[in-house]
Amino acid sequence: MSQEIIDRPNTGTMPDEEGLRRNISARRLIGKIWQRILFFCTAIGIFVLAVLLATIINEAFGLVAVQTEVDPNEITGGVPITELSQEELVVILNDNLSSRILRRVEREGPLVDRSAAELRAILNDELIREEVVGSWPLNETLFNRSAIEAEVAAEFPRAQLQFTSWLDGEFLTTPMSSEPALAGVRTALLGSLWMLFITALTAFPLGVGAAIYLEEYSTTKPFDERTNWGRSANAFITRLNAIIQTNISNLAGVPSIIYGMLGLAIFVRVLEPLTSGALFGFADPTTANGRTILAAGLTMALLILPIIIISSQEAIRAVPNSLRLASLGLGATKWQTIWNHVLPNALPGILTGTILSMSRAVGETAPLIVVGAATFIVTDPEGPFSKFTALPIQIYNWTARPQDQFRDIAAAAIIVLLIVLLTMNATAILLRNYLRSKRVS
Repeated sequence: MSQEIIDRPNTGTMPDEEGLRRNISARRLIGKIWQRILFFCTAIGIFVLAVLLATIINEAFGLVAVQTEVDPNEITGGVPITELSQEELVVILNDNLSSRILRRVEREGPLVDRSAAELRAILNDELIREEVVGSWPLNETLFNRSAIEAEVAAEFPRAQLQFTSWLDGEFLTTPMSSEPALAGVRTALLGSLWMLFITALTAFPLGVGAAIYLEEYSTTKPFDERTNWGRSANAFITRLNAIIQTNISNLAGVPSIIYGMLGLAIFVRVLEPLTSGALFGFADPTTANGRTILAAGLTMALLILPIIIISSQEAIRAVPNSLRLASLGLGATKWQTIWNHVLPNALPGILTGTILSMSRAVGETAPLIVVGAATFIVTDPEGPFSKFTALPIQIYNWTARPQDQFRDIAAAAIIVLLIVLLTMNATAILLRNYLRSKRVS
């Protein structure tokens, strides 16, 4: 844009033909520059995501060299382990495990109460001891297989080389194990699902209720303005609502580990009889421990509550005021207007914000570490008062191990977590589109 046009005083008239052409050319040039910048940023973002996905997939698939310490046929009598029943597995473990190992295993739960999958994991861990002595990522498997076979033949003559997908059905249905070849994410996945259920059950009604109050009721004056006391009370409530709104906006940016410390102080320690289940008779009061799924779910509810409130406020604010006026004009009460007109129109935005905030909760790690999620646990959670772990905690634990195989199964667990997140986000989009189409029709 020329200096002449910039310095020209605002006289309310159009520039001459030449000045107009220069003005339009300058604007188009600026628009093209910004278009290229935005395209470049988008391309970088897609490239980074593609590299991340390729790295995860490269670690989750590939060749492994497996060898066992004991021949499984010697223990099972030639019957494949996968075909043994739960009763047969209990008998084999009682006959072959030493008394010391048997006592240690049964501290987690009696063998007769364990599932067949858990018993197979114990059999592999304590007796057969199947060990992955080497693993190679997908790129080396595809382009350097002959060298890998030579290396295995020279260094591990008893090992068998096989292509493995760390992410399979058994990985999803198997509990944790100290051996990467036998480890799965069932316990962590169930813990995450239990935690999400408690989080949604707590945060959704509180968040939507707070948003309704702040948008629909906070501007009303509940006391009589004709008295000095009423005017003072209304002014105090107005200031209080402004403070609440400011704090909600600030809490949305607080680091997640702060919420973990808050959850540790309140839900794990102060409310330990509640979160441990001792208050309801589900736990021994002398050994109660508040580090349970309930404490984690309530902590995550605090974490996402400001986000749900803000997104719900925006959705309620987007509802045309004419709907409210029309409903009130026909004689409906304030609550009838909100329930029958405001909430149905705001529901797509409210649910979208809620599910996206839940997606953040399922990927958080720091608050769960502070609250006390277990890094190694083989028993599935049976209720809100159970000890637990979660997918992010398990991924963190596996990536901290020195063995390469643990990083391989961590990559598989990351894919599971990404699938959960993408499923939740897709659900939000489909639900929003469905409710919008239903509202239009």
